[in-house]
Amino acid sequence: MSDRIDRLRAVIEEPLLVTNEANLLYLTGVESDNAGLFVEPDRATFFTDFRYVQEAREAGADVVQTARNLFVDLAERLSGRVGFEAETVTYAGFETLAAGDLDLVPRRRLVEELRMVKEAEELTAIRRAAEITSETFTLLARQQFTGRTERDIADWIEATFRELGGVDLSYDTIVASGSNAALPHAVPGERTIGPGETIIVDASPMHGGYCCDCTRTFATGDLPEELRRAYDVCRDAQAAGLDAIRHGTAGSDADAAARHVIEAAGFGDAFGHGLGHGVGLVVHELPYLNRESEDALATGNVVTCEPGIYLAGRGGIRIEDLTIVTDAGPEILTTPTKDLVTVE
Repeated sequence: MSDRIDRLRAVIEEPLLVTNEANLLYLTGVESDNAGLFVEPDRATFFTDFRYVQEAREAGADVVQTARNLFVDLAERLSGRVGFEAETVTYAGFETLAAGDLDLVPRRRLVEELRMVKEAEELTAIRRAAEITSETFTLLARQQFTGRTERDIADWIEATFRELGGVDLSYDTIVASGSNAALPHAVPGERTIGPGETIIVDASPMHGGYCCDCTRTFATGDLPEELRRAYDVCRDAQAAGLDAIRHGTAGSDADAAARHVIEAAGFGDAFGHGLGHGVGLVVHELPYLNRESEDALATGNVVTCEPGIYLAGRGGIRIEDLTIVTDAGPEILTTPTKDLVTVE
């Protein structure tokens, strides 16, 4: 904990109030939805209400118990120039803090940028989450799909994660079949899976507090020619994106490497999201790989590579791997085959 806080001290210009839940967990090991870590040059104080005091003390934090309304309490306790997490504090929260004797300074990405490069124990947890994900997807390829609902398949996936040692979900499971597969974040429902369709499955568990992210697309029998060609193009695009993922590459350049393949094949308008994003304590974090990204990849980043092609009313394709960035290229953590698997 102290090493991470020391690294934060090296990049702040004034005392910083950290209230983002993932950032608090990263810096202190304490999971709380009502806490603030006040980082000063010579100390760090963990402010929270009665519910989390004992946990914070056991984690080794210097704890001050507050009232339930954290920001009202902090406005009375703190003074002077204080940085705050501008992307976390709401406007109402800002007003509450500003009512006190505080000169508030908005700061962005300070802890998030520290989280970008993963430490060895973080990578161990992520690798295990990826192993559970990969084993589940391999078992899933042997399951009956047709005649079952999307929700039934999602329930099977989540139960298998638990059986294999997954703890919680990294995000809401996506099972999207037929026309639903044209919706990048479709919610699995009561639609019955039929023949000749694509099914996008995007699902991963957490392990040791860390996320994974993986997607594969299955087929239930022969596909229409356009969908079959879209699968081949998406797979080629993913290979191009993976080849670009290495230390020093701009996130926008990695995105462009994959996007060029899809655009050249005539599917450019059907790929509307970015190529990828960082994964760690939360499933979407820095760095980002998209057209607008100003992030540069660095050794130790954990990022996804997930191009997609979505054809309204017809179906969709997405192929996604989780990778560790290295000097030589990506270490791919998710290992299920990327050949088009036909399921019954």
